[in-house]
Amino acid sequence: MKGLYPLKGIVTVLNTPFTEGNTLDLAGLKKHLHYAIGAGVRGILVPAMASEVYKLSDKERQSMVETTLAISDASVTVIGGAGETDITRRKKIVKDLLDIGCKNILLQIPFQSKDPFIADVCRIAEMGPDMIMIQDWDPGNDGLPLDVIVELFETVDAFRCLKIETVPAGPKYSRVLEATDGRLHVSGGWAVMTMIEALARGVHAFMPTGLHEVYCLIYKLYNAGQVDEARQWFNRLLPVISFSNQHLDISIHFFKRLLQRQGIYNTDRVREPIMAFDIWHKETADPLIAYAIELMTEAQSISDSIGDSAK
Repeated sequence: MKGLYPLKGIVTVLNTPFTEGNTLDLAGLKKHLHYAIGAGVRGILVPAMASEVYKLSDKERQSMVETTLAISDASVTVIGGAGETDITRRKKIVKDLLDIGCKNILLQIPFQSKDPFIADVCRIAEMGPDMIMIQDWDPGNDGLPLDVIVELFETVDAFRCLKIETVPAGPKYSRVLEATDGRLHVSGGWAVMTMIEALARGVHAFMPTGLHEVYCLIYKLYNAGQVDEARQWFNRLLPVISFSNQHLDISIHFFKRLLQRQGIYNTDRVREPIMAFDIWHKETADPLIAYAIELMTEAQSISDSIGDSAK
């Protein structure tokens, strides 16, 4: 019988840094990796939707994962993103990831009907990854049917993790955990705005793209039994994420702007097509970025005093 996949805490989904010439900025990526690991993240997912994955070449994808593997230590789980709608290209991307030593794979496969979806996952499982995480991305509906999730969990050994990004996510977290006796690893991504609720429901990991120190502190406090303190910190974060998480494109713009302000990325460049980040967005974002940096500095000092006991 499968046991729960051993990954708990904050798993960052890296925004892709670009140079002014619109090429991949590996120096910026390395700087972000060192920063995120130092802040206490327990895993790294790259590249995924927040990484503008569908605008990256196969070579860029591979370079990002190779760099992440080289910098991450044994305490950090690296998950390679293989999001792709075309079956042939998806298999190539997975093969490339496996060839460079990335044995944990994220799949984001469009769902049309049960049998073809299960067959697609099985094709990838036959390639030999250690772990498959399925991204259940459906911001307008309930996403993958529960019976499909359960059948895959029971029949595909490598399928260990589900990243739920539906609206609302809470009831689905609970249904999936109940249906799999809590043995399927459940993480929350886009629905990080309901983090406190998700922690109460038993969600194992959370996948934001920034604010590492604050999210790590909230997780530590909650799991150390300091629920009120965790809730207070989450409430302090809400003005930031209520703006940044209104749309995926706004989130990408916002967090790249934040990372540039922190001196981690040299530019806040994004790739087209993407929603414009207009003058009003920028005027709203900039004071929130200043506030977020203050929060992160304070959170890191508190987290350091707590130590590793609540990770």
